[in-house]
Amino acid sequence: MEEFEQSAFLLHSRPYRENQILLEFLTSHQGKISAISYLGKSLKSNKKALLQPFSPLKIVLKGQGNLKYLQRVEPERKSYQLSGNYLYSGFYLNELQVRLLGEHIPYDELYCQYQESISQLSEQRPIEFILRHFENRLLEELGMTIDYSPLFSENNSHYHYLPEKGFVPAITKLVQTGYNSMHLKAIAQEDLSSKEVMQTYKGLMRQIINHLLDGKPLNSRKLFTKNS
Repeated sequence: MEEFEQSAFLLHSRPYRENQILLEFLTSHQGKISAISYLGKSLKSNKKALLQPFSPLKIVLKGQGNLKYLQRVEPERKSYQLSGNYLYSGFYLNELQVRLLGEHIPYDELYCQYQESISQLSEQRPIEFILRHFENRLLEELGMTIDYSPLFSENNSHYHYLPEKGFVPAITKLVQTGYNSMHLKAIAQEDLSSKEVMQTYKGLMRQIINHLLDGKPLNSRKLFTKNS
Protein backbone atom coordinates (compact mmCIF):
# COMPACT_ATOMS: atom_id res chain seq x y z
CA MET A 1 0.00 0.00 0.00
CA GLU A 2 1.32 3.43 -0.97
CA GLU A 3 1.85 5.61 2.08
CA PHE A 4 0.29 9.08 2.08
CA GLU A 5 -0.70 11.74 4.55
CA GLN A 6 -4.37 12.30 5.32
CA SER A 7 -6.52 14.14 7.82
CA ALA A 8 -8.04 12.12 10.64
CA PHE A 9 -9.86 12.15 13.97
CA LEU A 10 -9.33 9.54 16.66
CA LEU A 11 -12.64 7.83 17.48
CA HIS A 12 -11.48 5.28 20.05
CA SER A 13 -8.34 3.79 21.59
CA ARG A 14 -7.52 0.95 23.96
CA PRO A 15 -4.44 -0.95 25.19
CA TYR A 16 -3.38 -3.67 22.77
CA ARG A 17 -0.09 -5.28 23.75
CA GLU A 18 2.88 -4.16 25.80
CA ASN A 19 3.76 -0.61 24.74
CA GLN A 20 1.08 -0.71 22.03
CA ILE A 21 -2.37 0.80 21.66
CA LEU A 22 -5.13 -0.03 19.18
CA LEU A 23 -6.58 3.05 17.53
CA GLU A 24 -9.71 3.61 15.45
CA PHE A 25 -9.61 6.65 13.18
CA LEU A 26 -12.10 8.38 10.94
CA THR A 27 -9.96 9.50 8.00
CA SER A 28 -10.62 11.96 5.20
CA HIS A 29 -9.83 9.51 2.37
CA GLN A 30 -10.17 5.94 3.64
CA GLY A 31 -13.07 6.09 6.08
CA LYS A 32 -12.74 4.23 9.36
CA ILE A 33 -9.38 2.52 9.86
CA SER A 34 -7.86 0.53 12.73
CA ALA A 35 -4.17 0.97 13.44
CA ILE A 36 -1.57 0.01 16.02
CA SER A 37 0.78 2.54 17.56
CA TYR A 38 3.94 1.80 19.50
CA LEU A 39 4.51 3.86 22.62
CA GLY A 40 8.24 3.86 23.24
CA LYS A 41 9.35 5.52 26.47
CA SER A 42 10.80 8.58 24.76
CA LEU A 43 7.68 9.13 22.62
CA LYS A 44 5.03 7.95 25.05
CA SER A 45 3.98 11.27 26.58
CA ASN A 46 4.16 13.28 23.33
CA LYS A 47 2.24 10.73 21.29
CA LYS A 48 -0.41 10.20 23.97
CA ALA A 49 -0.94 13.94 24.16
CA LEU A 50 -1.61 14.01 20.41
CA LEU A 51 -3.80 10.92 20.27
CA GLN A 52 -6.89 12.41 21.88
CA PRO A 53 -10.50 12.61 20.67
CA PHE A 54 -11.67 15.77 18.89
CA SER A 55 -8.14 16.71 17.79
CA PRO A 56 -7.72 17.27 14.03
CA LEU A 57 -4.69 15.20 13.02
CA LYS A 58 -2.47 14.48 10.05
CA ILE A 59 -1.51 10.80 9.97
CA VAL A 60 0.50 8.40 7.83
CA LEU A 61 -0.38 4.70 8.01
CA LYS A 62 1.58 1.74 6.67
CA GLY A 63 0.91 -1.96 6.22
CA GLN A 64 -0.79 -4.28 3.72
CA GLY A 65 -3.49 -5.87 5.89
CA ASN A 66 -6.64 -4.44 7.43
CA LEU A 67 -4.79 -3.55 10.64
CA LYS A 68 -2.33 -0.75 9.86
CA TYR A 69 0.57 0.74 11.75
CA LEU A 70 0.64 4.41 12.65
CA GLN A 71 3.88 5.65 11.13
CA ARG A 72 3.47 9.35 11.82
CA VAL A 73 1.00 11.66 13.56
CA GLU A 74 1.00 15.41 14.00
CA PRO A 75 -1.61 18.05 14.82
CA GLU A 76 -3.45 19.57 11.88
CA ARG A 77 -4.89 22.40 13.93
CA LYS A 78 -5.90 23.21 17.49
CA SER A 79 -8.00 20.61 19.31
CA TYR A 80 -11.71 21.27 19.81
CA GLN A 81 -12.55 21.80 23.48
CA LEU A 82 -15.77 20.14 24.66
CA SER A 83 -17.28 19.93 28.14
CA GLY A 84 -20.41 18.67 29.89
CA ASN A 85 -23.19 17.45 27.62
CA TYR A 86 -21.26 18.76 24.61
CA LEU A 87 -18.44 16.36 25.49
CA TYR A 88 -20.87 13.47 25.98
CA SER A 89 -22.43 14.32 22.60
CA GLY A 90 -18.99 14.10 21.01
CA PHE A 91 -18.45 10.68 22.59
CA TYR A 92 -21.87 9.65 21.24
CA LEU A 93 -20.90 10.61 17.68
CA ASN A 94 -17.63 8.71 18.04
CA GLU A 95 -19.31 5.58 19.38
CA LEU A 96 -21.92 5.60 16.62
CA GLN A 97 -19.18 5.52 14.00
CA VAL A 98 -17.12 2.86 15.78
CA ARG A 99 -20.18 0.62 16.03
CA LEU A 100 -21.82 1.21 12.64
CA LEU A 101 -19.21 2.10 10.02
CA GLY A 102 -17.46 -0.53 7.95
CA GLU A 103 -13.69 -0.25 7.60
CA HIS A 104 -11.78 1.01 4.55
CA ILE A 105 -14.89 2.55 2.97
CA PRO A 106 -14.45 6.23 2.01
CA TYR A 107 -16.96 8.52 3.74
CA ASP A 108 -15.86 11.93 2.46
CA GLU A 109 -19.09 13.77 3.23
CA LEU A 110 -19.44 12.11 6.64
CA TYR A 111 -15.92 13.21 7.56
CA CYS A 112 -16.81 16.82 6.74
CA GLN A 113 -20.10 16.54 8.64
CA TYR A 114 -18.30 15.09 11.66
CA GLN A 115 -15.76 17.90 11.73
CA GLU A 116 -18.53 20.48 11.41
CA SER A 117 -20.51 18.79 14.20
CA ILE A 118 -17.52 18.77 16.57
CA SER A 119 -16.83 22.41 15.76
CA GLN A 120 -20.46 23.32 16.53
CA LEU A 121 -20.34 21.37 19.81
CA SER A 122 -17.21 23.30 20.80
CA GLU A 123 -19.15 26.52 20.14
CA GLN A 124 -21.97 25.17 22.36
CA ARG A 125 -24.65 25.43 19.72
CA PRO A 126 -27.97 23.58 20.28
CA ILE A 127 -27.08 19.93 20.82
CA GLU A 128 -30.26 18.34 19.46
CA PHE A 129 -29.90 20.00 16.05
CA ILE A 130 -26.25 18.92 15.80
CA LEU A 131 -26.97 15.30 16.71
CA ARG A 132 -29.98 14.92 14.42
CA HIS A 133 -28.12 16.33 11.41
CA PHE A 134 -25.19 14.01 12.00
CA GLU A 135 -27.39 10.95 12.56
CA ASN A 136 -29.24 11.68 9.33
CA ARG A 137 -25.97 12.01 7.38
CA LEU A 138 -24.69 8.78 8.92
CA LEU A 139 -27.83 6.90 7.88
CA GLU A 140 -27.49 8.24 4.34
CA GLU A 141 -23.88 7.02 4.19
CA LEU A 142 -25.08 3.60 5.35
CA GLY A 143 -27.65 3.49 2.54
CA MET A 144 -30.65 4.11 4.80
CA THR A 145 -32.04 7.37 3.44
CA ILE A 146 -35.48 7.90 4.98
CA ASP A 147 -38.28 8.11 2.39
CA TYR A 148 -40.87 10.63 3.56
CA SER A 149 -42.84 10.64 0.28
CA PRO A 150 -45.71 8.36 1.53
CA LEU A 151 -46.61 11.04 4.07
CA PHE A 152 -47.48 13.49 1.29
CA SER A 153 -49.51 11.07 -0.83
CA GLU A 154 -51.68 9.71 1.99
CA ASN A 155 -53.90 11.28 4.64
CA ASN A 156 -53.20 9.57 7.96
CA SER A 157 -52.71 11.20 11.34
CA HIS A 158 -49.98 8.86 12.60
CA TYR A 159 -47.42 6.47 11.19
CA HIS A 160 -45.19 3.68 12.35
CA TYR A 161 -41.72 3.26 10.89
CA LEU A 162 -40.66 -0.24 9.84
CA PRO A 163 -36.98 -0.53 8.82
CA GLU A 164 -37.85 -2.98 6.03
CA LYS A 165 -40.84 -1.01 4.65
CA GLY A 166 -40.54 2.59 5.78
CA PHE A 167 -43.57 4.54 7.00
CA VAL A 168 -46.87 2.67 7.32
CA PRO A 169 -50.17 4.07 8.65
CA ALA A 170 -50.73 3.43 12.35
CA ILE A 171 -53.66 1.18 13.22
CA THR A 172 -56.36 3.19 14.99
CA LYS A 173 -55.92 1.54 18.38
CA LEU A 174 -52.13 1.99 18.16
CA VAL A 175 -52.16 5.65 17.10
CA GLN A 176 -50.69 6.79 20.42
CA THR A 177 -47.52 4.77 19.77
CA GLY A 178 -47.06 6.17 16.25
CA TYR A 179 -45.34 9.28 14.92
CA ASN A 180 -47.46 12.36 14.27
CA SER A 181 -47.68 12.86 10.49
CA MET A 182 -47.49 16.67 10.76
CA HIS A 183 -44.26 16.34 12.73
CA LEU A 184 -42.83 13.94 10.15
CA LYS A 185 -43.73 16.29 7.29
CA ALA A 186 -41.99 19.13 9.12
CA ILE A 187 -38.87 16.97 9.47
CA ALA A 188 -38.98 16.13 5.76
CA GLN A 189 -39.13 19.86 4.97
CA GLU A 190 -36.35 20.62 7.50
CA ASP A 191 -38.69 22.77 9.58
CA LEU A 192 -37.29 21.95 13.03
CA SER A 193 -38.49 25.03 14.90
CA SER A 194 -40.98 23.14 17.10
CA LYS A 195 -39.96 21.33 20.28
CA GLU A 196 -42.55 18.63 19.53
CA VAL A 197 -41.10 18.09 16.06
CA MET A 198 -37.62 17.72 17.53
CA GLN A 199 -38.91 15.14 20.03
CA THR A 200 -40.44 13.15 17.17
CA TYR A 201 -37.18 13.43 15.19
CA LYS A 202 -35.20 12.17 18.18
CA GLY A 203 -37.54 9.21 18.66
CA LEU A 204 -37.37 8.28 14.97
CA MET A 205 -33.57 8.46 14.85
CA ARG A 206 -33.26 6.44 18.04
CA GLN A 207 -35.57 3.72 16.70
CA ILE A 208 -33.59 3.36 13.46
CA ILE A 209 -30.19 3.45 15.17
CA ASN A 210 -31.29 0.91 17.79
CA HIS A 211 -32.34 -1.36 14.93
CA LEU A 212 -28.90 -1.03 13.31
CA LEU A 213 -27.27 -1.80 16.66
CA ASP A 214 -29.46 -4.91 17.10
CA GLY A 215 -30.76 -3.40 20.33
CA LYS A 216 -27.33 -3.31 21.97
CA PRO A 217 -26.95 -0.21 24.17
CA LEU A 218 -24.55 2.65 23.54
CA ASN A 219 -22.27 3.39 26.48
CA SER A 220 -22.20 7.10 25.64
CA ARG A 221 -25.97 7.39 26.19
CA LYS A 222 -25.45 6.37 29.81
CA LEU A 223 -23.33 9.50 30.34
CA PHE A 224 -26.35 11.73 29.67
CA THR A 225 -28.50 9.70 32.11
CA LYS A 226 -25.82 9.58 34.79
CA ASN A 227 -25.12 13.31 34.64
CA SER A 228 -28.60 14.69 33.98
